[in-house]
Amino acid sequence: MTGEEQLYTRLKESQEKRGYFFNKDLALTLDLLRGLLANRQRYGYLSCPCRLAAGEIDSDRDIVCPCSYREADVREFGSCYCGLYVSQEWNEGTVEHDYVPERQPPEKIV
Repeated sequence: MTGEEQLYTRLKESQEKRGYFFNKDLALTLDLLRGLLANRQRYGYLSCPCRLAAGEIDSDRDIVCPCSYREADVREFGSCYCGLYVSQEWNEGTVEHDYVPERQPPEKIV
């Protein structure tokens, strides 16, 4: 089993209990998980693969996956910013797949 498949298995169970599901597009999901693993190797933590990390955990806490913005994104749009985590309704296609705007404050963006 590859690293991203192991991460998928580990996170799937814990996150689904909280009402967050992986995007049903498995290729996209595995690609994002590979990005998380690359960032863990690079920085020592799972920073969001869709944002630039500063490389300092104290500066990046808001973008450590699952990021601080996921809850509001999924509640409002059915998907987080990068599309890794979605609601069940999003996967079922019963909610629109709208663009999720960046919530990270501009001063935090590297």
